[in-house]
Amino acid sequence: MDNINKILVINFGGIGDEIFFLPSLISLKKEFPQAEITLALEPRSKSVKDLTDVINDLILVDVKGKSKYLELLKLIFKARAGHFDMVISSGGNKLISILLWLTGIKKRYGYYTGVLSEKLLTKAVSLNKNQYACDMYHDLVKPVTNHKTALPEINVQPVKKIPNSVLIHPGVSKMSVQKGMIKTIGAKTWAEIIDLLLEKGKHVILAGGPDDKECIETIRASVKNKNFDDFFGKTKSLKELGELIAKAEQFICSDSAPLHVAVALKTKTYVIFGPTDDKKLIPQSENVIAVKAKDNCPVKPCLWEHRQTTCESLDCLRITAEDVAGLIS
Repeated sequence: MDNINKILVINFGGIGDEIFFLPSLISLKKEFPQAEITLALEPRSKSVKDLTDVINDLILVDVKGKSKYLELLKLIFKARAGHFDMVISSGGNKLISILLWLTGIKKRYGYYTGVLSEKLLTKAVSLNKNQYACDMYHDLVKPVTNHKTALPEINVQPVKKIPNSVLIHPGVSKMSVQKGMIKTIGAKTWAEIIDLLLEKGKHVILAGGPDDKECIETIRASVKNKNFDDFFGKTKSLKELGELIAKAEQFICSDSAPLHVAVALKTKTYVIFGPTDDKKLIPQSENVIAVKAKDNCPVKPCLWEHRQTTCESLDCLRITAEDVAGLIS
């Protein structure tokens, strides 16, 4: 495919969604090394640009705000003014194909959402949600490249591991909590995990972002043994957190953005999973272990597939500190 010098990619979602999309962007860059890639995304996820060299520019689109349609109209104008040669969108809404057509960009790729998408897109790609999210997104670029990038790759240099270290990042995004999406164990259980790991002689490091302040304060108040490294607030960006994850021999976290950073860095990772689907959110790898409750919930995993909020019982998160600490060698 000749004369591809500017590519627009549209991917709305959280920072985790943007990290999932990185393998697709890397494959595009391998196929079109001369091309500039512009990523249109939500403002909350803009820090993904700090993790990679394949993104040349960002267009911020606040699709969660009150002026959603005005924001999308601005995106269309910017796309038309940008003289892009190709546009790729991950949206599954039936109106996405109309949005891409309105950009005036000649080569348009997105998911199949009906007859209209076949008429308005250069190629409407089948959406297969029953696979690892990186692979699901990568299906979008198959029509234009034979390159396959399996996992995210980020710009964090290899470093010497801290001996015997276990890094703990307990948090999930504040947006998830506010929307009633409970995806991890309670702060007091995290505190018990720290105590158990310290009993095992581990060098424990605790980290978290601004959204995790309340959780971290409860952990600090609940731990019996204070002999751990408290890095809360010391990592000022996702990239700095990545540099800390790279130093850890083992990492324990929730289903959130730090997980996907750890996958990219190939750090041995243990992830708390409750209502979300580990088969879609982590690769099949001995390096990434899903920690799940031994419950018999008939609709698990339910979040997003069956419900938009988690249930009140949360049987899927009845995971003890012993369950987690016992996995750490």
